[in-house]
Amino acid sequence: MDNNDLLIRLRYALDIKDQDMVEIFKLGGVELTKEEVLKVLTKSDDNYEDDYEDEPSENDEHIRCTNSMFESFLNGFITFKRGPQEPKPGQANKPDRSIKNASSVNNVMLKKVKIALKLTSEDIIEILDEAGVTITKGEVSALLRKEGHKNYKVFGDQYARNFLKGLAIKYRG
Repeated sequence: MDNNDLLIRLRYALDIKDQDMVEIFKLGGVELTKEEVLKVLTKSDDNYEDDYEDEPSENDEHIRCTNSMFESFLNGFITFKRGPQEPKPGQANKPDRSIKNASSVNNVMLKKVKIALKLTSEDIIEILDEAGVTITKGEVSALLRKEGHKNYKVFGDQYARNFLKGLAIKYRG
């Protein structure tokens, strides 16, 4: 799944309106118009699996969602749902980028959606169960670990699809 697909599914699952999408991107530091957001929310015929540079490529119908754009959206989503966070003394204003490569996108999405929606590990287990996936608390813990940790586990595309499907069932009924 590419970032555009994740964004489309996340938007659908949480029933986020177009104007809210513009606001969320703005909170994350990416200025997009409503028309540009709609172009980001279109599926592309191209396959971007191996092509994840940070510059968005544009055409008339589609704007590609890069890793940095997707992470900015997720950061904006946290701010949108929970409000702005006051920086601690000595702390940098801009957060470090968590998405290091294409394989970490799903893990970062899971972590940031968990933070934004104030989900617990039990909630994640319940959401995946709604989609027909059985997972243990230890496995959830492994998915939420930092990349490079000895118990880190990649949150694969199938898990991500089922997580977003479970969110849709929970939030849309």
